[in-house]
Amino acid sequence: MVYVQGLGWADQSVGLIITLSGVVLLIVLSSSVDGQLCPTRPVQIFNFGDSNSDTGGLVAGLGFSVNPPNGRTFFSRSTGRLSDGRLVIDLLCQSLNVSLLSPYLDSLAGSIFSNGANFAVASSSTIPKRFPFSLSIQVMQFIHFKAIVGSKHWINDEGFRKALYMIDIGQNDLSDCFTKNLSYVQITERIPSVIEEIKSAVKALYDQGGRNFWIHNTGPLGCLPQKLSLVEKKDLDPYGCLSSYNAAARSFNEALLDLCIAMRSELKDAVIVYVDIYAIKYDLIANSTKYGFSMPLMACCGNGGPPYNFNAGRLCGRPGSHVCEEGSRFVSWDGIHYTEAANTIVASKILSTNYSTPRIPFDFFCCS
Repeated sequence: MVYVQGLGWADQSVGLIITLSGVVLLIVLSSSVDGQLCPTRPVQIFNFGDSNSDTGGLVAGLGFSVNPPNGRTFFSRSTGRLSDGRLVIDLLCQSLNVSLLSPYLDSLAGSIFSNGANFAVASSSTIPKRFPFSLSIQVMQFIHFKAIVGSKHWINDEGFRKALYMIDIGQNDLSDCFTKNLSYVQITERIPSVIEEIKSAVKALYDQGGRNFWIHNTGPLGCLPQKLSLVEKKDLDPYGCLSSYNAAARSFNEALLDLCIAMRSELKDAVIVYVDIYAIKYDLIANSTKYGFSMPLMACCGNGGPPYNFNAGRLCGRPGSHVCEEGSRFVSWDGIHYTEAANTIVASKILSTNYSTPRIPFDFFCCS
């Protein structure tokens, strides 16, 4: 069972998740019962990011194995997603009644990318700039993709102009800084360089005709079981998260919000929505019992047992790892990524517009 604010308790089975999602959208977006959103025109979505929104790019691009039990909840098989089921981006696509995004790198999928493409790849960051698959590389791939798709008339210039461009990246940049044992001051000094790369990406997409941007900030890094298990000297907040890690995430998010505000003035006719993912995810940790989560800082799939169940040598899906029976009781799937149960709540809160600046609904880009 899982609790969704405003909806109460619901079974976490596949069939009722779909029903639950429909109810969420009915309340949040005032959509019709049959879920027929975007009545005016279809929308193309182009996504850029890391493993939080990778729908199979890591597997397609590098041949990396993402083994079961990944994908067990919704897909009943591994799809390359690092979760037991759907990611937030999958749920957002379903809220518009459009197909789930195919990875750009998956040449075997047979997709003509009529509803967009996903350029996100697990482990991606903004820096180093030319390292696969950094944000700048993903944007370069999009430009190449646009030229090919345009020549085949799958998506015309108007489609690219009205498309929604989503960016969710930065977590790995911060994580890398902590891995290198940089001081908090040194980490904050590197944040402007990361922000500059995101700015360059938005400008490059704008120059290609893009006008609609949906930008997620980064979540509470210090609440990930992976980080908690690897840090020996823990500066914990009242909810058991690493204070310094979360402080760095908040500093990054403040700079990202400032960037979004500045770009709204700088880029004519651009719609730029900033979404506070940090607040949404931290709320899941701080008020876990309200949402039906009994172990918010412990991975469902991993090795080592309580309190974090994370072992870097025995990751989820690898020999020696173990998986919980009820993923709906856990926020964390594998110590880094979220369960479908948690992602469902995150998506519903995104759709509420309560965490967006400005408060533009997600379906604005196909219904306006």
